[in-house]
Parts: sequence; C-alpha cells; structure tokens
Amino acid sequence: MYRLGIDIGSTTAKAVVRDNNERTLFSKYVRHNADITACLDGILQECEAVLGDCEAEAVITGSAGLGVSERIGLPFVQEVIAVSNFVQSCSINVNTLIDIGGEDAKIIFFNKGRLPLMRMNGNCAGGTGAFIDQMAVVLGVKVEELDVLALNAKHIHPIASRCGVFSKTDVQNLAAKAVSKEDIAASIFNAIALQVISSLSKGLPIKPQILFCGGPLTYIQSLRNAFKRQLNLKDEDIIRPDYSNLIPAIGCLYSKTDKNDCLKLSELRGRLKDNSSFGKIISGKRLPPIFKNEEELAEWQKQKRNSNRIKTLDGFSSEAFLGIDSGSTTTKLVLTDRENNILFSDYSKNEGNPLKAVQEALNRLQKEAERHNAKPDIVAACSTGYGEELIKAAFGLDYSMVETIAHYKAAKLLCPEVDFILDIGGQDMKAMYIKNGVLNKIELNEACSSGCGSFIETFAASLGYKTADFAHLAALAENPCDLGTRCTVFMNSKVKQSLREGATVADISAGLSYSVVKNCLYKVLKIGSADIGNKIVVQGGTMKNDAVVKAFENMTGKSVFRSSAPELMGAYGCAISSCENYMKETKYRKEQMTTQLHVSEYTSRELHCRGCENKCLVTKYVFANGKTYHSGNKCEKVFSSKAKSEKGDDIYAYKLGRVFERNAPENPVLTLGVPRALNMFEDFPFWQTLFASLNIELVPSDLSTYEDYEKELHDVMSENICFPAKLVHSHIKKLVNKGIKDIFFPYVVYEKKDDETTADSYNCPIVSSYNTIIKNQFKLKENCDCRIDNPVFNFKDDSSLFENIVAYIKELARLYPSLIKVNRKQIRLALQAAISARNAYETDMKHKAEEYLQKALQENRQVIVLAARPYHCDSLIQHKLSTIISELGATVISDDLLRNVSDEEMKDTYMRSQWAYMNRIVKAAKWTAQQGDWVNYIQITSFGCGPDAFLLDEVENIFKRYGKVCTVIKVDDINNVGSMRLRVRSLLDSLRLKQEAGFHKPSAFINTKTFELKDKRRTILAPFFTDYASPFLPQVFELSGYKLEVLPESNEQSVEIGLKYSNNEVCYPATLIVGDLIKALQSGKYDLSQTAVGITQTGGQCRASSYYAVIRKALVDAGFEQVPVISVTMDSTVMNNQPGFSLSWLKIVPIAFSAMLFGDALSLLYHSTVVRTENKAEAKKLRDDFIEIAKPLVLAGNRSAIIKLLEEAVDKFGKLLPHKEVKCKKVGIVGEIFLKFNGFANKNLIRWLIDQGIEVIPPMLTPFFTQSFVNREINVKNKLDKSLMPKFVYDFLYQLVNKEISKFNKILSRFRYPVKLEDIYELAKGVKEVLPLYTQFGEGWLLPAEIVSYAKSGADAVISLQPFGCIANHIISRGVENRIQQLYPQLNLLSLDFDGSVSDVNITNRLLMLKDSLR
Repeated sequence: MYRLGIDIGSTTAKAVVRDNNERTLFSKYVRHNADITACLDGILQECEAVLGDCEAEAVITGSAGLGVSERIGLPFVQEVIAVSNFVQSCSINVNTLIDIGGEDAKIIFFNKGRLPLMRMNGNCAGGTGAFIDQMAVVLGVKVEELDVLALNAKHIHPIASRCGVFSKTDVQNLAAKAVSKEDIAASIFNAIALQVISSLSKGLPIKPQILFCGGPLTYIQSLRNAFKRQLNLKDEDIIRPDYSNLIPAIGCLYSKTDKNDCLKLSELRGRLKDNSSFGKIISGKRLPPIFKNEEELAEWQKQKRNSNRIKTLDGFSSEAFLGIDSGSTTTKLVLTDRENNILFSDYSKNEGNPLKAVQEALNRLQKEAERHNAKPDIVAACSTGYGEELIKAAFGLDYSMVETIAHYKAAKLLCPEVDFILDIGGQDMKAMYIKNGVLNKIELNEACSSGCGSFIETFAASLGYKTADFAHLAALAENPCDLGTRCTVFMNSKVKQSLREGATVADISAGLSYSVVKNCLYKVLKIGSADIGNKIVVQGGTMKNDAVVKAFENMTGKSVFRSSAPELMGAYGCAISSCENYMKETKYRKEQMTTQLHVSEYTSRELHCRGCENKCLVTKYVFANGKTYHSGNKCEKVFSSKAKSEKGDDIYAYKLGRVFERNAPENPVLTLGVPRALNMFEDFPFWQTLFASLNIELVPSDLSTYEDYEKELHDVMSENICFPAKLVHSHIKKLVNKGIKDIFFPYVVYEKKDDETTADSYNCPIVSSYNTIIKNQFKLKENCDCRIDNPVFNFKDDSSLFENIVAYIKELARLYPSLIKVNRKQIRLALQAAISARNAYETDMKHKAEEYLQKALQENRQVIVLAARPYHCDSLIQHKLSTIISELGATVISDDLLRNVSDEEMKDTYMRSQWAYMNRIVKAAKWTAQQGDWVNYIQITSFGCGPDAFLLDEVENIFKRYGKVCTVIKVDDINNVGSMRLRVRSLLDSLRLKQEAGFHKPSAFINTKTFELKDKRRTILAPFFTDYASPFLPQVFELSGYKLEVLPESNEQSVEIGLKYSNNEVCYPATLIVGDLIKALQSGKYDLSQTAVGITQTGGQCRASSYYAVIRKALVDAGFEQVPVISVTMDSTVMNNQPGFSLSWLKIVPIAFSAMLFGDALSLLYHSTVVRTENKAEAKKLRDDFIEIAKPLVLAGNRSAIIKLLEEAVDKFGKLLPHKEVKCKKVGIVGEIFLKFNGFANKNLIRWLIDQGIEVIPPMLTPFFTQSFVNREINVKNKLDKSLMPKFVYDFLYQLVNKEISKFNKILSRFRYPVKLEDIYELAKGVKEVLPLYTQFGEGWLLPAEIVSYAKSGADAVISLQPFGCIANHIISRGVENRIQQLYPQLNLLSLDFDGSVSDVNITNRLLMLKDSLR
C-alpha cells in the first residue's frame, strides 16, 4: 500500500508518495496560482502516469489545504504538526526547525523529554515567500534573479523587517538613491531573516542543529546565507535535505488522523472534478456590484472622458517644458508647450532602476519627435517623486519640487474650481484641501501604503494576472468579496478564505477595489465623505482603475473629476511649474537642456560618514555635468545633494545632550547601569542626582545604533510592540557588555503631574513595565550573573516617592551591607537634590524652547512644534526628523514649552487626561492651534503605539476646529527618511502657497448631550458582552430606576460601522462597541429624544478607560450628539459630567454579585456538560432556560432563590451526563475581557473547540472584579495609592465576598466533574514568580495568574485571546510566555490576535495546530 502526502500552501502545492519501505516513488512541487483544483488534478494525473491508478492512504496539510480537505473528504493535519511529526519520525538530530512557506513562517524548538515548542507567525505575512514575491515585483526581476543579484552584493542596508508594505517603501527609497540592485536584493533577504528570527524566537535561543524547510529556504541560497549571517552559523550547523521543500507533505505520511481512507488516484481526481461542491458561494459577506451592468459601465466611462489638453507633436519646433515624476514604482514623463498643452507623455515601470527608466523614456521622446518631424526646444525641466534629487542631478535639470505641490498644480489647471484632490500612487496617498482657490491643507498616509497602487498590483501578480486585466475583471463582478480594511500582507488570508468559499477572481478584484477606498477613507487618511468637498479631482496611477474610482463614488455618494491620464498628473504639474519658473526668469538656458537628454557619465565612491553614531555608508556620485548626489545618508548634516540653506534651531539636538548630562561621584561605593531608553529620557536628571547624592554612580548605556538593535531583536517577545520598546534589549546588552552587574530599570506607574487640571499622570503600560519582560528573560539566560532591579515608584506624590526610594535603598543595603550605609535623613536630602535637578532640567528646556521661538519669529522663520514623547528624542527612534526639519529652514521646538502651564486646560477634548506624556502633547496641540500660521505642528508617533490611537484623533480634531494642519509622522525601525522629508516639505511648501497668514477662529467644540436629571426616563442602550452576564443588566439597572436594553450581539455590520466612526487602530472591542451603538441609533427603532447609550469605564493605564471618549466622538461624527453617553464606574478617580445618572450601589451590589456568581457557575456547568453529552442542543436549552428563570429573581433581589436555582442546575446538568466517565482534553481560555467572553469577537472559538471534543475551561467574570481587593492591598503597600478606610474594613468586606463564593462552590462540588470558582488570593499567590502584582493594566496580573492556575490544575493547553495591537497583551500575555513555559513546560500555550479583518482561515489554522498537538 502507498501513502500520499499533499501539502497545499498559500502559493504552492506539493505531493509525495512513499511505499512501506520509506522509498519515495513520486514527488512534485509546483505553484498553483490560486487555481488549486486544476493544479492538484494535474499533480494526481502525473502521479497516475508514473504509478498507475494505485491505491493510497492520503493525508493533506497546508494553509490552503483545509478547504480541499473539507471538499474531497481527506483527513487534514496542521502543517506545523506535520513538520514536527517528520522530525520526530526520522533519525535526524534537530534542535530547531525553521520553515518558511508562501505566507506562513514557523520555528519549532525541540527539547528532549518535552513537547516540541511550536511558534507560527500571526496575521502578517511579512518575512515569507509572499514577501519575496512582492519584492521581486518591485525590482522587476524574477525570484531566481533576485537570488543571483544578492549573491553579488557588497553592502546590507536596513529594510523594514516586519511589514512587506513598509519594506516596499524602503526598497523604493534605496532604488531612488541609486543603490545597486545587488545590495537591495541582499538587504531584502536580510530583512526576512530578521523578521522570522525576531517575531518567532521571542527570547529563546535558536540552537544548532537547524533544519531548513520550505520552498524559499530550499531554492534561495541568499536567504540561507542571511540566516547564517544573523545566527552566526557554520555550514555544519545546518541540515538541508534535498527534499526540504517537501517536508510538510512527507510529515503527512507520519501523522495519525481520525480517519485514514485508502483511495484510488482516479477516485481522488473524481472527487476533485465533482462540481457540486465547487463554484458556489458557500459563505462570506458580499458587497454590492461596483457597476450594475455593462451599459452602466459604458455610460460612466463616457462621462469620465475629460480632455487632457493634448496637442500633437507634428512639426512642433517651439519652446517646450519637461516634467519628470520618478515615483515609487513607475516613471512618468510629460512634455508641454507654453500653453501647458501635452505634446508627449510616457508611463513606465521603474523596476528598481530610476535612472534607466528616465533615460529610456527620454529615448522614446526623441524617437517620437523624429517620427513626427518635431524639434522641441526644451528650455526648462523639473523633477519630482522619490527620485527627485537623483534625476535632477543626473540629467542636469533646472528645477525640482515636492510631489504634492506638483499634483496640486496639475489638478488646479485642469479643474480650476477644485476643492479636494485625492491622489493615490504606487506607495503614497495624498489628500489636498483647497480653500478659496488656494491649497489650504495636505494629508499624507502616515507610513502604511495599504490601499495604494501596489496593493492591487501585488494581488494581481499573486493570482497570475496582469494589473490591467485584473482591474477590468472588477468592474463587472457580481458578488464582490468583503476583504476588510487591512494591509496587503494581512489580506492574503482573506483572499485565501474567499477562494475557499468559492469566490471568483473577479469578486476578489472588486473586493480589493472597495478595500482600497475603505483603507483610504477610514484607515490611512481617516477622512469622512463629509470632509471632502464637492468638486473632487482624483489622480494617480491607481485612479486609472475604473473600479476603484466608481467604488469611491459609491461609498461617498459624490461624483468625481478624473482626467483621461490621472497617472501623469505629477509629471504634468512639474512641466507646468518649469514653464512658470522659466517665464519668471530673465536668463534663458536653452543650451543646457537641449543637449542633455541622457544620463551624465558619473563616477562613484563610498565614504564613511563620522558625523554621528549612525556612521552611515555614503555613496557619492559625481556627474559629468558637475552635479553631485549622495545616497545612504540618513541626514544632510555632513553630506547633502542640495545647496546648503540656513538651518533653523533644533531643540532636540540640545535636549539629547542636556537630559543625559552626568555628575558622577568621585569614589562611588556602587555602580548601577541604566538603559538609555523609554522614560529615562525624562527622568535621568532626577535619578542621576539622587544616586550621586548617595555616592552611587549611575551609568547610562551608549547611544542607540541600528546594528546593536538588530543583534538583540531575537529577544523581543511581541512583534507588534513599538520600536522604543524593542530598542530596550540592545541597551541592556550594552550595559552587560560593559561588565555592569546591577541594572536599575524602575517600574514607574505615575510620572510627575505637570498640571492639576489633568485627571492623572500615568505612564503607558509599556514604559512602566517593560522592565518585567527584561527581568524574566534574564531568568531564562544561562551563565548570566547580571541582576535587573525593577522597584516600583510613584512620581505623582513626593511623600510616596520618598518611601519608594527608602524601600529600594534598603534592598541595596541588604545586598551590599558593607557598601550601602545611609539613613532616612540622608535619603530625604538626596530626594530634595534630585527634585531640584529635575526642576532645573524642566525649566532649562522650557526657557530654551521660548528662546528658539522668539528668535525664529524675529527672523520670520517657520516654527514647527515637534510634539513627541521624551524617548522620541533618541536619534535612532526619530530617524533625525528634527534635523531634517531644521535643515529645511524651520526652527524646531518641543512640547517642553508647555511644561507646568495650567492655562491650557484639558477641556474641549473627548479623552480622559490620564497619561502624563499625552497630556503635554494635547496642550502643545491646543497652544499651536491658537497661534498664527507661522507656528505649525508635527507629531511623532511610534508604529503600534496603543494610546496614540485615541490621542491622534483628539489632536486632529483640535486642528480641524482651528482650520490648521496636523501632520503626523509614524516611526518604526524602518529608516524611511525619504517619506519623512516628503511630508515635511509638503507642509512647509503648502504654507508658503497660502496667500494670507494669520490667526484662526475656532469652530465650536461639539460634545454629546449631558445626561441630566430630566433624562432619567431615557432608555439606555448597552452593547452585548457575554451570555452569562448581559441578560441580567436590565434587571440590575431597574433596581436603580433606569431602563436599560442590551443590544444584540455584534455582526459584520457592526465591524463596518465601527471602522467608519472610530480610529482603525483602537482596540477591536472598541470598534465593535462603537459599531453596535451607532447601528442601533441608525436603525430607526429608537426615539433619539428618549435614548441614551452606556458603557462601563475603568480608570488605570489600559486603553479601555478611553472607550467613553471614543463613543462620544463617534456619536458626534455620526450626527447623534443629541444622545447622551453615560459611563458606569466604581473608580472614584473617574469623574464624568452626568448629573442625572447615579446607581444605588449599596442596593444593587449584593444582588449583582450573586447574579455574576450564578452566571459563572452556570458557565462552568454548561461547558463541562456540553462536551460530554450526546444531546448538545438540550444542554444549550437548559443553560438558556436557567438564565431566563434567574432574571426575575435578580429583579426581586432574591439571592437565596438564586442559590436554590443553582442547586437545581447542578442536578439537571448532571442528568445530561453519560453514566460512564468521559475524559477530555482541557483547554483554558484567558485574555482581554470583552474578547474572551464575546462569541462574535473571538469567531466563536469556544464553540469550535467543543465541536472538536475538547473541554473548555471557560473565562470567569468573578475574578476580574474580586482582584480589586488584591490590587488595593498591593497599591497601598507600594505607596501607589492611599487607603480611604482602615484595612480591617476591607478585610471584612472580602470575608463577606468569600463567604458568598464558598456557598456557590459548595453547591458546585456536588457536580460529578470538578468545577470551582477560584479564590482571588490563591490566584495572586501563584503568579508572583511571573510578574509583580502592581501590574494592573488590562487584565493585569490576573491573566498570567489564570494561566498558572490552569497549568497547576492539569489543563492541557491555554489559549490567550487579545485584540491586535493590545498594549497590555505585550506585557501580561505574550510578554510572559517564555517565563510561564519555563515554570510549566508541560503546558501548551497559544496566543491569538483578533481584529475586524482577521480571517477564519487564519484562526482555524492555528487552532488546528493546537488540536493536533494535543493528540
């Protein structure tokens, strides 16, 4: 008998046939180009030709194999399990396996005597085969050629190692700087190796022997070389069998499945050809067709045929003007006459060589002129785009200009009454607002190019289509797929899912057209249809696509103007500008341009810049025309391709030196190292003075460098965490390398409160607690004798701060009794000195900002307030943005100008003013908005910054009210200086075009209506949360005299509306809640004059404390400002203006607590029963019936009746159980509170596990509330809070709570299977080895405590569910994985991220990995 293993990945299909003697009789590896059915049929046909119509036991795997498995009835094994089974079944000594597929990357760590530890990439396909394909398209070469190029590289350049979309931008910037294709190719493979190592190793050592697996690592030598370089490997450390591309398929042969059928190959092919299961739309949301029919398309195209002022070249021999747009992916060239008529145009791909692309375009111009007997006299020329400066130097052009202004000039000429321009190019997106005929504001995509031209081009290529053909299919698609609003690499899995559901390529293409528009409106530019004016011009290569333009019109309800050549508008604007400039100048320059329609000969040499710690490798090009050009330089401090202009002052250059000034003691008794990272950029003057006063030396790590950062990336636990956090690992390593044995990395919950008008002064959770990640990783390292100290401090209160310092110095004295001998008085004096040093630093920075401001105003120089967090002062983090701005002639000041200023109150904003750094940024924004047009604002934000999802909306709203521009620059580890410069130049140049500068009168701040006493009769709408608590909310509220209605569970419409009315980077629960509430208000079901909406609100560092603000802003944006929003909170620090709302806590808390306990107990009974009983429908009905019976008991406040009802529930659920004991694998569920309870949000994951026969240990609500007893005790002990009542009162209250829990547990103990409500103090005790109990943001210490509890109670696995980008998750879930698995190696731990665009395929694939690992 033969065994057949089939592996269908995202891009390739593989098959292997072996006999019982392990001989390989047939194998095949081929790309399927998304036509999986035909491809697999072809493979089976080839196999039949070789082996005849034999019988084979077939098993299938792969990310796209699940759909085939379901359709043809073959057993499926998840690919990571298949690979693991291969290793364990073969006699190969492997410690680590690295597998790169089309869209998946995996690392498996093998430890003898333990389960293999499996790591798989999440939603993002960065660092996989799809990524390589995209990069090959950008450079215009095949993948094989990319490999050959890389083998001949001389230098590696930094390229975004996390995101394929960002990487494209980096690659195009390198190409625009004339970096060789060889170097770019090698840099791409280096980025892939970095991505895989950093995102999957997560602090675990990748030890030889290493088995390379998957197509890319099999066929691409340069990729293998990149891994060898990054991991310092020798050839003998690597195992690469000849069949390494087939390993998952071979692993299928060693995988035990529930059913293994023996089928003839002809029967398998017959099942494939059975059309009954193919070609249907099985499921999945569909969107309306873009065009109803061909008639509508033809009529629409007729309307869009606008004149482009085109004139023939025939016999033309007058003055002409040349415009060249060297863009991110294409080159455009336009030749015009004096009247701006287009004589010639050219559009071609760059293919990674902008000089060659322009030269070939000019050659075509010359040939066309000769063909038309024309002799155009080119008297002026101008360049723009990514390659602006390079093209200007190489071709000796007269002018260059920023591309935004070029696009504006073209649109203004073609459509004089334009008031809004939307330009979507290959990588860039620009929205331009015109007021009174003058450019008033420019918005550019911050960093992400999702929704740009390359977005569709990449998908077309991956599905085997030319871009134009792919776009044409979209226009007449009948059922466009809803692919969501995520970037290219995330959306691949959505496309896979749609193909699995039977969608056509046309449906996918149309769905992508909608996604381009959604990304543009909701995610990237964040503009609503109300903001975009009435005379709209669309431009850019993407707007050649009829489907995209019509989708835009369908979604906004507005008709747009599009020229017949929208892709040429940048070059056309350049030609217009060169004509204007030429007319203004008196001196003619014919002789220069007429003779140079070719690249000047040039010489190049490499230089090492020593201007700063970056030590850039700079290539200097000297052209024969006398021009020079530099590439590779991050700034223009030393090497510049432009004429030097007078620089403005840069406060960040001053600040960087000032904050780390040292005054070390002469003979210190002890040396402490401190990382030059995070809040040390704010607090170092304090700490250094404090310790120096106690004769302790504080030594900071050296300046950040990219090289050091890259070396330590493997220790980063969460790939989506912000760059400043990732950078910490390299700073810790620098200190260790210096031989420092004690590292001081304090846990600062509260910073100093700048202003009493603010609600609080929290640090971001990452800034506060990243030290716990570092400390845990040191516990994993072998032979490391370095100690990490992370004591807790409270800067909000000086008396508390003093006690925190005393506690830490006592600990040092305990460790070093012979060295540290100080008393409280000495510590108090040291504290006073430290406070004085901090105040002196703050005063100095404030005065310096004032000095720079006054000087700039006297010089009539533009002032840029560059608002940022303190750590954005780091030159590597901000990529010298402040230097770039000052080099462009503007003066840069910081938000230090607003330190300790209380007259910029935090009113007229939605957000709760609780974060110290954010409060200062909002003040800076308000102050800047109130200044004239000579003071403007740029904000730095880190990619993945959680709090900024709320902050950016707030800041943009402030500037919108004042009619000014808010420019946001998103930074990451990518060195995207070209894009940053574009944004800054666009801002400065648009300001120069303004005809009048002055102060702006703000429009009124619009808030939702205040809930007053007269509103008490309003119906309060509340979002659905969980089956076990939401049903009781109306009764609980009725006890306080309010009518509350719980809305239905979220659906796809909730996601769509939520994305429209909230920042797309807020937590997924916030998106759903906003969507649910607005959907209800839009339904027409409710009288808005008698309706309010409600949400719970916590204080603390989690973003959930801002949901109240997000909902209010969303309601205003949706036109529902007349609907009050109430917040329900027991946190005394949360003060909201809602005089008409007050709950009777003493009355409702006892019965609400009993209802919560009943819900948790019922959940335990249901989940223990439903997996074991044959009658699952009856178990669900029983659960629902008990909830209905309990409702009137809650309303009556009858707690004893609820306990009796639980007794009845125990009996009835017990009767549903089989007589014989049923043992099941157990999986515990933990995570973010909304996500783990809400079935729609987590894609009904619990139901899926139950269907697989796995017992779910469900999440409980009770610990989330009872943890407040532990939190209060810990906070008082650590001086983070002051007790409002004596300890014995709290102890008594907890005894009452515990007594009630004990009653419920006593009844639950009668159930046949163990179910129990946990004691919160027992949970707290179990987590102390993992992180400190003052980690209280999000679910806080409770989440890892529950994991530990499940591990101790014998659970087989735990699934942690988190919203994508959750800041708490970086610390309390992903951040502690290694530590927990070090303590409990038998536990299988799976982390899953969710948002509105994550596909079912993606989640199911990872759940199957878990399920198969439990066999």
